[in-house]
Amino acid sequence: MSGHSKWHNIQGRKNAQDAKRGKIFQKLARDLYTAAKAGGVDPDSNSSLRLVIDKAKAANMPKDNIQRALDKASGANGANYQELTYEGYGPAGIAVLVEALTDNTNRTASSVRSSFKHFGGELGTSGSVSFQFDRKGYLEIERDEDTEIDEDQLFEDMLDAGAEDMKTFDDQFEIYTDPKSFPEVRDALAAKGYQFSIDEVTMVAQNPMAVPEDKQESLDNLVAELEENDDVQAVFTTAE
Repeated sequence: MSGHSKWHNIQGRKNAQDAKRGKIFQKLARDLYTAAKAGGVDPDSNSSLRLVIDKAKAANMPKDNIQRALDKASGANGANYQELTYEGYGPAGIAVLVEALTDNTNRTASSVRSSFKHFGGELGTSGSVSFQFDRKGYLEIERDEDTEIDEDQLFEDMLDAGAEDMKTFDDQFEIYTDPKSFPEVRDALAAKGYQFSIDEVTMVAQNPMAVPEDKQESLDNLVAELEENDDVQAVFTTAE
């Protein structure tokens, strides 16, 4: 029995690591597409793209994944990709916002709708839940025994850099900015030596909701299935 338990624990950790890696690759693919779309697919002439490619390589993102994101941005092989947003409600009435990039809107819409239905949710119309989110620049700084960060100094530095708000937790600091000033805030804090575990423009729920215990697994499974969809770029919810 102990052997089975040990295998179960190892498999559980592996699944968690795979899920985390998948989210990292998903974010990098989105950043690659955005940078390439804005400045072209040649990293020699697009410094933003070169930076993201370096991040992708450091995260051991497969070359095929990197190339796929660049092909989507350039329209290689005649592909024409559209950026779409799907809105709906998941278990317990939690609002769910899905950002997608697709060359086949019928396929993506059908797949996203199926995921919502599969886990007791419902796909809504445009504007049905997006009003519950704000687009924000987001910086996450990890804190642990090896990371000595003075909270008061960080708060002062983030205000000087132009950030809007900071939240403090046992294992991390979260800094929020206006999306337009995000690059300047990030660069100003980086210049002071702060290192970010996450730096992105994202959607933040205005009023996060507690999820009933009996609905948590269904919500987690809905988000996981949506994130596994190759057409989905990001998933946001109003869950706490």
